[in-house]
Amino acid sequence: MVEEQVILVNENDEPIGFMNKLEAHEKALLHRAFSIFILNNKNEIMLQQRGHQKYHSPLLWTNTCCSHQRKGESNLAAGNRRLYEEMGFQTELKELFHFIYKAPFDNGLTEHELDHVMIGYFNEEPQINDYEVESWKWMGIDAVKEDMVQNPSLYTVWFKIIFEEFYHYLEAHKL
Repeated sequence: MVEEQVILVNENDEPIGFMNKLEAHEKALLHRAFSIFILNNKNEIMLQQRGHQKYHSPLLWTNTCCSHQRKGESNLAAGNRRLYEEMGFQTELKELFHFIYKAPFDNGLTEHELDHVMIGYFNEEPQINDYEVESWKWMGIDAVKEDMVQNPSLYTVWFKIIFEEFYHYLEAHKL
């Protein structure tokens, strides 16, 4: 199996090369990524619990979907591809903002990403990919914020960072 490559970027999101995903995480190099928040008509976020066999952060709760763009793939095309691969549905996505973060893991890997945050709306049950996703649930935005304070060990490192950015975006913009 060929290892997936990520797009290395500078701080202006300009591509500067490609590297195997694991190597980029070992070296903590800045690369392009995306994070998707799916909301329902009750303004709840669809959270996913990462699969138990994932090489980092297994069984932790995180946003609906996140991954990396492929060479030549737009942010929205990548988001739609991966949302379908992980959660088994498609919906219109809208890019909200992007930002850079760095988050080390306990296993020596580091996420250093220029993350494009997207939103979409869906009101049905996903058809999850059992390899990628252990479980899923709807949770109110304020309930997520509160639960992260009460139970931080249940959530991925990056979700805690991305959720704060998303929450502040929602406070400043009317969606």
